[in-house]
Amino acid sequence: MAKPHIANHYLQATIRGAQRQGHDACSLLTQADIPNDWLGHPEQLITEQQLTHLIKSVWRATRDEFLGMSSERCNNGTFALMCEYCISSATLGAVLRKSAHFYRIVCNNLDIAMEAHDKQVFFRLHLKDARNDTDHLLQEFLILMWERMSCWLVDQQIPFAHTQFNYPAPSHEAEYQAMYPGELKFNQGVCGFQLHEKYLHLPVVRNEQELREFLQAAPAYILHRPSQDESLRSRIQALLARHDYVDMPGLTTLGELLHMTPRNIGRKLQDEGTSLRKIKEAQRREHAVRLMTTENLSIAEVSEQLGFSETAAFSRAFKRWTGCSPTRWQSNHNH
Repeated sequence: MAKPHIANHYLQATIRGAQRQGHDACSLLTQADIPNDWLGHPEQLITEQQLTHLIKSVWRATRDEFLGMSSERCNNGTFALMCEYCISSATLGAVLRKSAHFYRIVCNNLDIAMEAHDKQVFFRLHLKDARNDTDHLLQEFLILMWERMSCWLVDQQIPFAHTQFNYPAPSHEAEYQAMYPGELKFNQGVCGFQLHEKYLHLPVVRNEQELREFLQAAPAYILHRPSQDESLRSRIQALLARHDYVDMPGLTTLGELLHMTPRNIGRKLQDEGTSLRKIKEAQRREHAVRLMTTENLSIAEVSEQLGFSETAAFSRAFKRWTGCSPTRWQSNHNH
């Protein structure tokens, strides 16, 4: 059995909306195979599987995907219907736009939209009326759903620049550090998350069969925390991800952000078997390969998004990375 690592806080927070509707706490916990005497014992951590089962028991009891924590019910199956509507999209950007359009139509209590500003994209995901979300669990869960779904659809961990909330840091703030990648911002005007616009072009690589398995297991994948990489390389990769490939910061700027000297950064990266140049090149290579799987992007468009001034320069770099030209690689992988 997986090691428990989720705060006990989430037992009470998950069932509070159902209790408000008159459902019995002991019955909900029993359905999830969680001992009733665990409730209210902060030292008793729970597993992702236990929280998954508890959320499912609350969904069944309330017939509400919003767990009884919204001023309006969201019928069970709504999220699945949205995913089915979006799965045929070519890119992550298309999924985010379509999902926002879908929920604006079916959920009056959700302020959801995608806004672009200076090459950064903010995905607003905000409860208009949060009076019933006293523990902020629904708001947490909504953001987690969209961030984890986005990563799953493109099969990579997207380095979100920041995740923000319109309330003060809660007592269980340590859980947020594990749940949400990137910077956390509290006391903001609205809730949502930000990412660089280049990630909107990542191709959706999941198919309908994989989606069915994803939904059948829900919310298991959404609650699963990816392993944390504490290496300097990983920290630098996350910082570089906030920039265009044309203006990725150098050692001096990274040193200021990381409170390290450029010399120490170079030495530590060398100890990890890499360098800033190799990290930047690897990011360009990985992004190029992913973009090349999107059939509606030309080689010239991929070259431009990766910051190359000429398509010929990109072609030379791509052949150095992969051993073949972009044209041949595209022909081999898109048919």
